[in-house]
Amino acid sequence: MHYVATKICRTSEIGINGNLFGGTMLSWLDEAGAAFAGYLSRTQSLVTLKMEEVLFRRPVKISHHVRIYASVHRLGTTSLTIDVEARRFDFDRDSEELVCSTRIVFVKIDDQGNPIPIDSQLRTTIDQSLADFARPR
Repeated sequence: MHYVATKICRTSEIGINGNLFGGTMLSWLDEAGAAFAGYLSRTQSLVTLKMEEVLFRRPVKISHHVRIYASVHRLGTTSLTIDVEARRFDFDRDSEELVCSTRIVFVKIDDQGNPIPIDSQLRTTIDQSLADFARPR
């Protein structure tokens, strides 16, 4: 997985049970996934088609640092499916612990909101990058 962003949980983002509000986490995951997909496909013209099951494994509390990672699961003609993980960083142990994960599908669109193909040269570059990444070392 590739590092994409770090977020810090603020008091204003805490829900009734003293944990980060789930909707805030979903927003962080969507934003980071979109940034990663946009970087790979070299466009800002992406929309979220769907977010698959989100598993909330651990709570996030005020001042926790959350690192977000992403990787490409699938490359379609007009879409990128991105796996996204949020990990809570523990400064004392210099370690990370999985907080939640999901899979998000982003679609490239034109000015009218219609799906359009990801550039064929970029598709080749992304395909090659994925092949290199998956190759055993």
